[in-house]
Amino acid sequence: MSASTALRSVFTGSVIARIVLGWVAVLILSLASSFLASGLSTPLVFLVLAAIVAVIIVCSGGVVTQAEHLAHRLGDPYGTLVLTLSIVAIEVILISAVMLGPSDHQTIARDSVMATVMIVLNLVIGLALIVGGMRHDNLRVNRTGISTYLSMLVVLIATAFAVPAVIGTDGSYNTGQAITIITLTIVLYGFFLYRQTGAQHGDYIEVMEAPGAAEEPAPHSPSIGVILREYKGEILTRAVVLLITVIPIVLLSHDMASLLDDGLTRIGAPLALSGVIIAMIVFLPEAITTVRAAWQGEAQRVTNLAHGALVSCVGLTLPVVLAIGLVTNQTVILAETPANLVFLVISLLLSIATFTAHRVTAVHGSANLSVFVLYGLSVFA
Repeated sequence: MSASTALRSVFTGSVIARIVLGWVAVLILSLASSFLASGLSTPLVFLVLAAIVAVIIVCSGGVVTQAEHLAHRLGDPYGTLVLTLSIVAIEVILISAVMLGPSDHQTIARDSVMATVMIVLNLVIGLALIVGGMRHDNLRVNRTGISTYLSMLVVLIATAFAVPAVIGTDGSYNTGQAITIITLTIVLYGFFLYRQTGAQHGDYIEVMEAPGAAEEPAPHSPSIGVILREYKGEILTRAVVLLITVIPIVLLSHDMASLLDDGLTRIGAPLALSGVIIAMIVFLPEAITTVRAAWQGEAQRVTNLAHGALVSCVGLTLPVVLAIGLVTNQTVILAETPANLVFLVISLLLSIATFTAHRVTAVHGSANLSVFVLYGLSVFA
């Protein structure tokens, strides 16, 4: 496909409108920062928040559209990696920007990643399995692929939230420990990506099952090299459009944090709820794509999006925040509270029980949603 043809097929009226809406909203919010900081009435605070959320939802639809086109063109796991890495990388940049700011944010990484883990493992996967399980009788995943994801998550989540409580000081790694953890995490995550996109890419594609047959991967599609050569223009264009559509979502989410904290304080809600809401909004495009994949019966794509996002989130965030802590001499508190550690263990055990089954069902999804409700209760406790 030529570059001009790719541009015409990708830059439709709705795509351009979403991009313009997102960036105009970012510009308006930036210009109105002094007005917003001057102290608004409670109704006006929530009105502005509602407008921001509305813009984010509209832009999320554009992100989902481009992600689905890329997933269809590239196939798994490459297609889902584009969306996952785009969102996670921007979240990591935002966390880094907060850490490099003037205020003290010792727990920003811990709180953000914890909220993301609980939202993705329980809320997003729960909704996806209920939607997919109610519509399809035979939702099945490649059990080697999901086993790899869960193995990575057990190690990365323990390294981030549990190990510093055991070997660290006041919930933080010391300098020597931090350097070791940074190196270990980078090597582990890099090796995972190397195998996922290389020799083991077949472990992350949809499986097909004939009556009485053993689990088998779906028929092989053309190699990624052939696809990139044939559709280079379209793929690059859609990737760029996805990126310039998702950036305003994250910027708006970041800028609305102060408004959200202010609003929650006024109504007496716990401030921990702010981190949960921000994480939900940042991962909204991925959540929508995951639920739609379940609706279409693409169970493996559900786990590629959800579990793949978490592996990337923890695998990228942990070394970056530790490195910033070393360079700026900041204390980075990672160890979680006993209550949150309990919820992390429950979530991981539930994921193992769910995705090692012969097929996943709506009942599995209801269990995930129940855990998220319990986590919500703990936030308000």
